[in-house]
Amino acid sequence: MSRFTFAEDPESVPIRDAATVVLIRESAQPDTPIDVFLMRRVKAMDFAGGVTAFPGGGVDPRDAEADLAWVGPDEDWWAAQFHTDAATAQALVCAVVRELFEECGVLLAADADGTFPDTSALTAERAALVDKSLSFAQFLRDHGLLLRADLLRPMAHWITPLGERRRYDTRFFLAVLPEGQTADGENTEASESGWATPQAAVEDWEAGNTLLLPPTWAQLRDLTECGCVDEALARERHIEAILPTLVSSGEHVRIVFDEENTYGIERTYLK
Repeated sequence: MSRFTFAEDPESVPIRDAATVVLIRESAQPDTPIDVFLMRRVKAMDFAGGVTAFPGGGVDPRDAEADLAWVGPDEDWWAAQFHTDAATAQALVCAVVRELFEECGVLLAADADGTFPDTSALTAERAALVDKSLSFAQFLRDHGLLLRADLLRPMAHWITPLGERRRYDTRFFLAVLPEGQTADGENTEASESGWATPQAAVEDWEAGNTLLLPPTWAQLRDLTECGCVDEALARERHIEAILPTLVSSGEHVRIVFDEENTYGIERTYLK
């Protein structure tokens, strides 16, 4: 199991902007309307090693490039949804689409006619994005692609608790797998990945088979209340920053936040 490692000087740990995408699709099972893509992070990772999470990661400074072209709500709209400035909002939107492509091979970008590219022919570009030798904005320009911000929905906003050695100010986005694309989870950060129903993912965690940190758990619970993909996309969500607190007994750590009792107090202790 992953465990928290406290910073020696918590106040000195910088907070980095990050973006996470909750990728869903229509389920093939008639009694389970939604599938969600999840990845189990490799245990050796410094942050949240071993936990089951959604694709995502930190913002690259180049994600804020001013000449980034997209279709859908502009940066001012996203800034209002996530209570930030327009430049940060643009960087977050770019980052979440970039991270989804890097980690899963799913690309929310299309040409001017709305045609999605063959992502299997973009493996070299995907690798260049991962090693940062290519910026995402340049990648889009090189291939004449427009970022499809209209395929994203704002979902939540969580901040890593004070005390962790790495802290992130993370905005969660919701997106549907585009028709004809496949999520592969082929990246060095995941030991395994795949599709599951939100309910099954929560039940697997309740059985002690996986570890879900509160932000992931909360978004899965949100999806369990949706009867179909369209309902999940249309659902109105009141987004406010959630900042949990870590309380240590010396041997265990408890994560304190508003829904702690629903999350299960015994599960907030990580050895």
